[in-house]
Amino acid sequence: MACWDKTKQYHQHSKHDYYRSAPGPGYMDWENQPDPFRHYDGTEIIKLKKVPLNEGPLFYEVLQSKKVPALPLNLATLSQLLFDSLAISAWKSFQGSKWALRVNPSSGNLHPTEGYLICGPIEGINSSPSVSHYCPKTHGLEIRTTFSNETWKQMSEGFPENTFFIGLSSIYWREAWKYGLRAFRYCHHDMGHALTAINIACSVLGWRTQLMDHLGGEELEIVLGLNKKSEEEIEVPNCLIAVTPQENIKNIKSRDFVAGFSDLKWLGNPNILSHDHMDWHGITEVSQATQKPYTEDLPNTGFKRATLPNLLQEDSFPIRKAIHQRRSAVAMDGKTRISSETFYQFMATTIPDACPLPFQTFPWEPQIHLGLFIHRVDGLSEGLYFLVRNKNHLSDLKATFKKDFTWTKPKDCPQDMDLFLLREGDFQGIAASVSCGQEIAGKGCFSLGMISTFENASLNYGAWMYPRLYWECGAIGQMLYLQAEVSGIRSTGIGCFFDDPVREVFGIEGLSYQSLYHFTVGGPVEDTRLTTLPPYEDD
Repeated sequence: MACWDKTKQYHQHSKHDYYRSAPGPGYMDWENQPDPFRHYDGTEIIKLKKVPLNEGPLFYEVLQSKKVPALPLNLATLSQLLFDSLAISAWKSFQGSKWALRVNPSSGNLHPTEGYLICGPIEGINSSPSVSHYCPKTHGLEIRTTFSNETWKQMSEGFPENTFFIGLSSIYWREAWKYGLRAFRYCHHDMGHALTAINIACSVLGWRTQLMDHLGGEELEIVLGLNKKSEEEIEVPNCLIAVTPQENIKNIKSRDFVAGFSDLKWLGNPNILSHDHMDWHGITEVSQATQKPYTEDLPNTGFKRATLPNLLQEDSFPIRKAIHQRRSAVAMDGKTRISSETFYQFMATTIPDACPLPFQTFPWEPQIHLGLFIHRVDGLSEGLYFLVRNKNHLSDLKATFKKDFTWTKPKDCPQDMDLFLLREGDFQGIAASVSCGQEIAGKGCFSLGMISTFENASLNYGAWMYPRLYWECGAIGQMLYLQAEVSGIRSTGIGCFFDDPVREVFGIEGLSYQSLYHFTVGGPVEDTRLTTLPPYEDD
């Protein structure tokens, strides 16, 4: 309970309000901006391939698992996976400044997420099992250690041949430099985006993913070589993902293999990201409070997911094109409209029962719902709407929200989609107001707040569920990003919003539900002052 109390305390203290901002640095120390690229000096670097984008299936084919046979594991396919999930997508420049955009989005483009590869021998990469750090700047692997075939056999036991593993971690300082205490939230939004980027990239290759969520933080530190901590630039391991060439693998819960990583010699020294640091003790405290322990049996994972394949529509858009051209809109034009059919497609891609692949790594039932401000959707009245992503929560939501909400389904809404009109009206001003006054939330076709179960989620699972709620939000956001590209418009995540005023819009009291992430979708206003450059010099 002490961990849950510290988690609640962090969440409350990191809220923005009309009259109070969450604690932050107060100014931008540009001379001390963290390096967005981690590298390990003194390691062997394996260059990966950049696979041309004219190869690959269509967006809807991947989401519906159509015509996507499993490709063999080799240097080329592994290169494509990382190129399509964690690599640089472009460089931008303006008046002598230059910065990189990545396939996986990040709050403030600060990129706290690091990726690691654990695999058996693969020609062109290694001759023995190894752990490597992925470096997006070079699109290469830095070999950090090798380990015994016996340990690899233990680790991969029960999995199909050609299984490998990807580990993800967060460096909180990268976000805290700009956002202060609220950075913990943003790091875990980014985790959800990265997880989903990996899920999608694997699905393009016909592969599947499974979260090794029985492992705890202590086990992950040992396996990823992160148990030697830098107090200022601490890198916290979040998860380990098994990537397999087939579906329906059994749930593996072993941790015996971890001992084989305990006494390894780790190569390379991590680069220093900033010379000076500002201490954010509250982030350290909530990180420790929400560190997951080893759990042989996860609670509440016996739910059965329904199948709603008819909600997704066909398209002719190559999925890898959508992945690499994804951008965050910096402003909306306040004019662009979309059809209700297109809007329903956006909603369908966020529903695990209709579109399971993006959410395949989450072994818990959905905890996030969408509170929608609809501004410019043909066939739908302007107003406040709500998408229920877990039918089991519907009655409690109705009991918790304002009593005068109508809870009516739009006439042309797909039968299996739990979308409800709560109240008609112009909500553009309210949408912008609760999103820290940002006009982009009112000038899109629609915007939304991701409303999460909060108290029950943490009590049913543990305080360690708190960051996972943000992972689920990030996964939803990643699908909104990709669908926007397919639909010919743009979207952007909004981390700055007034927490409790959002809940007041819906009439939420107490700790039952909290707003964790905002998003807006619409017609973008492009910044023509910027120059776009290719992601890698040899392209």
